[in-house]
Amino acid sequence: MAYTPVEWRSIEPLVRKAEEQARQYPERRDLFLCHAWADRNGCATELYNLLISNGATVWFSERDVGLGTSLLREIDRGLTNSRVGIVLVTPELLRSLEAEGIADKELSALLATDRVIPVAHGTTFDALRDVSALLASRSGLATAESSLEDVAAKIAAAAAALAEDYA
Repeated sequence: MAYTPVEWRSIEPLVRKAEEQARQYPERRDLFLCHAWADRNGCATELYNLLISNGATVWFSERDVGLGTSLLREIDRGLTNSRVGIVLVTPELLRSLEAEGIADKELSALLATDRVIPVAHGTTFDALRDVSALLASRSGLATAESSLEDVAAKIAAAAAALAEDYA
């Protein structure tokens, strides 16, 4: 996997955290995918499928919350049992955060860690800054600069804690 120098500076600290998490908690999934409810059948599923095809293990509500179970409790378990969180930042997510929906609760939990990667898709980090300055301050990736396929490959590789493959 090849990263630009700017991308590597953004991703490298997360790779180190993922490596540490993998050693301490080998049973955890690589990634937790935070997304807006409205994106669940579109770009969130597309990103999930791309991450899986790149070998990442991903907690995704559309696949991991069974019928009749408590959505919030399952999300809590998913957050606990994932090494790194991805926040798929879309116009829908920005609206959801302003409305303080479930994604807002997920984001609060992820921001309490140093293991969160924002992915701007169909929006910008400047637009995100107007809604969540804390998330916008985190280094991330944008599909305006790389395809969603490339972003997924880079995140999957970083989350798998294969740092020796990067430099």
